[in-house]
Amino acid sequence: MHISFRKNPSSILIICALCVVFLIGSVFGHLNAGGSSADRSFQAYTDRLFREEVSGNMLNLHYSIAYPEKQQITRPAPTLGTVSAPDDNSIARYEEIIKKLQAFDPSKLSEANQITLDMLLLYYKTQQRSTGFYLLEEYLSPSLGIQAQLPVLLAEYTFYQEQDIADYLNLLTSVPAYFESILDFERQKADAGYFMSDATLKRIVNQCQAFIKEPDSNYMLEVFADKLKAFGTISEAEQKTLNSRHKEILLNTVIPAYQKLIQGLLTQRGSGRPSQGLAHMQKGKEYYLYLLRSQVGSWTAVKDMQNRLTEQISADMKLVQQMLKEQPSLLRKMKSSLDLPESKPAQMLEVLHKRIADDFPELPETEFETRYVHKSMENYLSPAFYLTPPLDTGSPNIIYINPADQTSNLELFATLSHEGFPGHLYQTIYFLKTSPADIRTLITSSGYVEGWATYIESYGYQYAARDLDDPAATDYTRLIALNRRINLCLYSLLDIGIHYYGWDETQAARLLQFFGITDAHVVSEIFQYIVETPANYQKYCWGCLNFLDLKKEWKDTLGDDFNLKAFHQNLLEIGPVQFPVLQKYMNERLQKKYKEVPVRTSHFMTVCNIF
Repeated sequence: MHISFRKNPSSILIICALCVVFLIGSVFGHLNAGGSSADRSFQAYTDRLFREEVSGNMLNLHYSIAYPEKQQITRPAPTLGTVSAPDDNSIARYEEIIKKLQAFDPSKLSEANQITLDMLLLYYKTQQRSTGFYLLEEYLSPSLGIQAQLPVLLAEYTFYQEQDIADYLNLLTSVPAYFESILDFERQKADAGYFMSDATLKRIVNQCQAFIKEPDSNYMLEVFADKLKAFGTISEAEQKTLNSRHKEILLNTVIPAYQKLIQGLLTQRGSGRPSQGLAHMQKGKEYYLYLLRSQVGSWTAVKDMQNRLTEQISADMKLVQQMLKEQPSLLRKMKSSLDLPESKPAQMLEVLHKRIADDFPELPETEFETRYVHKSMENYLSPAFYLTPPLDTGSPNIIYINPADQTSNLELFATLSHEGFPGHLYQTIYFLKTSPADIRTLITSSGYVEGWATYIESYGYQYAARDLDDPAATDYTRLIALNRRINLCLYSLLDIGIHYYGWDETQAARLLQFFGITDAHVVSEIFQYIVETPANYQKYCWGCLNFLDLKKEWKDTLGDDFNLKAFHQNLLEIGPVQFPVLQKYMNERLQKKYKEVPVRTSHFMTVCNIF
């Protein structure tokens, strides 16, 4: 199960449309009966690997498969487990998996299985190197932490059969033990000098307190009651009993667990390190590189990343300056109330679904739901997030919208392009329509997933321009999209400076000042958020730049023969993988399809060169 959060710490000229995504998978993949014996053996192995990985914990399994028994998968104990250090068994398991994967001859596999093989080898070799960074990990943070994710994950725990209700209640009873293990971990971090700053501690405590503020009207009570009623086969008397039991567990187990978590964290107040990046910690720079590889899917040298980010900012700012010079009125319009007409989110998504047809391959009619974040969580969740269905049901596709973060109809439209069409929902469903190996839905790449949704936002703004009542609508929305990308590149440069080079807030402020950001509170907020979420912005920004670079490569190579829809189709068919794998297979497809065209390969990194 992959969970990814993104949230802008401030509003700079334009409110950026940021999101949180829960990508767990949809539409159960098939074991292809055809193909070579090598393909069948490989598919059989990855199927076993999927079953091992997905059954590791109850939340993982439930968000991946609605009916595990039908897939001959035994449900694990319905607990959240505990946080513990990696042991010899986990290290040995990585080694065993890598050895088995390396035994397959890629030349005897189909392209789809070659992609899966490369992706898995890169994933497990990266995980193998993670064991030395145990105390550098952080399970708690104001936006990305498990204490913020857990209420949403539990509230969205769908009841497909009666056993799910029992499993859900048991998961609630396991919250205290899980939080206690996190507190033990935080004490270990404190003893080693790795405990969070007081500023971060205060933000986490505030988030926890908001969740438990009004226990008798906690939104999980209402959500549970609605799900029981919708289940359809539970009598009113049974519903009443279950609702009473649920409230008892919530009031006497879950909320006290949050209170104990707060109290335990506060005992460490004053013992943490200052608000500073990973570079100030032992092995911190190495851990940052690990995050770039494991979370972003990038093996590009940090210096080269800096240069590419700077290059993009420079190009975008020159374009902005040129546009404003030619049309000075655009700046006034950006500060005005120019906006799209009022429209419901579902209607916006329908519009987007139709308008992407010229630029993206066709996707059959897809059902989706839009819901709103509960008021008690509005200040702590992102503007929107997408929830995918289990593999074996294929529905529903749910997009949550945070009304507290919606500043304009235009920004909501762009946010929905990120979450819906042609963003997360579209990319997920399209890839699953290719019937990939099941393991591809469980082990994925956040850099690809978030990078794609950020890359396509420029198209979302283009589509929105058609509904703006202004003769300069296209340039206006383009300017907003450019400003957003400049912001993301700027934050990504700060991410490198803070976590790899050890910049303090004063050094970060100098870079921000160069871009006209001088408000001390805004600077502090940006710095604090990046300190708390190392490499998070890179998933969005660096991921996006990888797609832009691939498009440029195809355009430069093919010239007039370049077809945007075909380019997107190839990206979508390969699916979420680390960028060296994506580059390798996009390059191979380009060579196979256009043999007469010389393909430049200088910047492509092959998987075999990484380790």
